[in-house]
Amino acid sequence: MSEQSKYTLGEDRIPHAWYNIAADLPAPPPPVLHPGHGGPIGPDDLAPLFPMALIGQEVSTERHIEIPKPVRDVYRMWRPTPLHRARGLEKALGTTARIFYKYEGVSPAGSHKPNTAVAQAFYNKQEGVTKLSTETGAGQWGSSLAFAGALFELEVKVYMVKVSYQQKPYRRALMETYGAICVASPSEETESGRAILAAHPDSPGSLGIAISEAVEVAAKSPDTKYALGSVLNHVLLHQTVIGIEAIEQMEQADAYPDVVIACAGGSNFAGIAFPFIGKKLRDKTDVRVIAVEPAACPSLTRGTYAFDFGDTAHLTPLVKMHTLGSEFIPPDFHAGGLRYHGMSPLVSHCKELGLIEARAYHQNPCFEAGVMFARCEGIVPAPESNHAVRAAIDEALKAREEGKSPTILFNLSGHGHFDMQAYTDYFAGKLVDQDYDPKALEASLAHLPKVAAE
Repeated sequence: MSEQSKYTLGEDRIPHAWYNIAADLPAPPPPVLHPGHGGPIGPDDLAPLFPMALIGQEVSTERHIEIPKPVRDVYRMWRPTPLHRARGLEKALGTTARIFYKYEGVSPAGSHKPNTAVAQAFYNKQEGVTKLSTETGAGQWGSSLAFAGALFELEVKVYMVKVSYQQKPYRRALMETYGAICVASPSEETESGRAILAAHPDSPGSLGIAISEAVEVAAKSPDTKYALGSVLNHVLLHQTVIGIEAIEQMEQADAYPDVVIACAGGSNFAGIAFPFIGKKLRDKTDVRVIAVEPAACPSLTRGTYAFDFGDTAHLTPLVKMHTLGSEFIPPDFHAGGLRYHGMSPLVSHCKELGLIEARAYHQNPCFEAGVMFARCEGIVPAPESNHAVRAAIDEALKAREEGKSPTILFNLSGHGHFDMQAYTDYFAGKLVDQDYDPKALEASLAHLPKVAAE
């Protein structure tokens, strides 16, 4: 029996096209609505924020969308990423399950986020844009767009959720090294930021607030477009290079997953899961797909499936998603990339169609899993990725108890080298497993917009 632990592909195997799951879904996703008149939004409504090429990808139903050569050329820096067999973890768990992970932490920015950052920077540059504004939670997206901006000579301003801005100074420094400007959100720079600070001077911030600030800047500046690191269809589309590569690498390993796992979010989950879901829909292959989220911000497992704003100041269109309400401010916890009130509309739609499962964990069990993984496999996962590690371990332990031998694949979406304060706090016993405030959630959901389409 082969003892191979790593499965790699040559640069010639970088995918030539992204995969669009909209082509294979049994029912189309709900439309995006204009917050003013309530009807479907049109390309001209989005043009102040996005280049037309990305707007086209947002609504496309083509199964495959070609990856431009300049984007593929940049991908060569780190793609294809490796697929690993977690033999050390399997041994430590005493499981007969086979555990594989796709490792996206080998990118220059240390996560999966450059897969879309490079594409978005390219399309903006192609349209003559000179500046980009964006938000970031843990800083993975902000540093990735800063990296892409440097390659395509774009000015980048990043509104970073304040709690993460304070927790992760080295992420901030990385953005600045790439040439971006990083601002703690909520800030005094925008109307939406000032409004939040007036009502909540000590606000820790949230992705919803940071999105409001970044969108406001883009909407008011003719030379600036907005770039989003997750949630939207075109972002998820760009990430499917992960799953496309993984399918080929699993064939190398003479294996196929019974279970595919990733934290959600949206972008890294869709990146690995959507190609497998598409294959399941087309070829009737059997695979369970599990999205894992934080218990303190459980949009998929506790949220309402409804039309809602993507930001706190209600500057964005209305999308139908699993949401905790745009006014919901999650508790402080270390997986900053998952502190968002909503779930990607496409991921939410897949959940409604019964194509995926969802589960939620508190942060201490996730860090326990991350530490175990690091001691077995040598890679320190990002706090967000720890959620996927936890679920993979639990699936392997369940298999051991049931005497089964499933093949488990999860996406290790980034390394935790800039998140070591979180591990320091974990070892010191300072991490608190916070639950959301049920009354705050109830109040937030009570203010969901009234939409005739529902």
